[in-house]
Amino acid sequence: MLILLPPSETKRDGGREGSSLELTALSFPELTSQRKAALASLRTISRSVAASTTALSLGPTQRFEIDRNRAISTSPTMPAIERYTGVLYDAIEVESLDEQSRAFLRSAVVIHSALFGLIRADDPVPAYRFSHDSRLSGHSLTRLWRDANAGVLGTITGLVLDLRSESYVHLGPAEGSVFLRVVSRDDRGTKRALNHFNKHGKGELVRAMARAGRDFDSVEELVAWARAAGIRLEPGAPGELDLVV
Repeated sequence: MLILLPPSETKRDGGREGSSLELTALSFPELTSQRKAALASLRTISRSVAASTTALSLGPTQRFEIDRNRAISTSPTMPAIERYTGVLYDAIEVESLDEQSRAFLRSAVVIHSALFGLIRADDPVPAYRFSHDSRLSGHSLTRLWRDANAGVLGTITGLVLDLRSESYVHLGPAEGSVFLRVVSRDDRGTKRALNHFNKHGKGELVRAMARAGRDFDSVEELVAWARAAGIRLEPGAPGELDLVV
């Protein structure tokens, strides 16, 4: 199975000493031309503080993000699953997982970066700032990534569980995937979408799946496992599952 995750705007600093970005080390080499175009455009934007501030929607205290982007070719790398921080990744808490669980993440998780496209959990990436709503110089993110990412996802067989936001789905639709929504249920049984606990609930689900280490072949198998594990995973709209928290 494949678990599709969104990236995070926040990144951990540091990385393996002596390492630097190598596009040949990233999964899905068919995306290399798009990665080169995105990086070239980002380097152009990074020459100007004003242009970067506008393109990346940065505030006055985020100058360090521009410095990160300027050093993107030479700064050290670390596995993507460790690089990204924030609510979803904090809930996965990869550093506390045993090797078997981390191996599951390496094989099952694909992260959708706005800068690098689709990457696997252990792909080595530097710290950077670029999001789905950032603006590239001379490129439309949709034209650059949508068909290329969708082409890669179209080659994936088996169950694909999509935990991305709809903004990232737009940059690479996954035909036949199962989209996950995080909801609550009120006293009358009505389901309501959640915002604050959305990412945390997704992170906890991924952590539980990693610890179980099971490769599910179907939605029915996944839902049955979740029920036995005390996780409220239910059929939602067509092509969707609801995680009730």
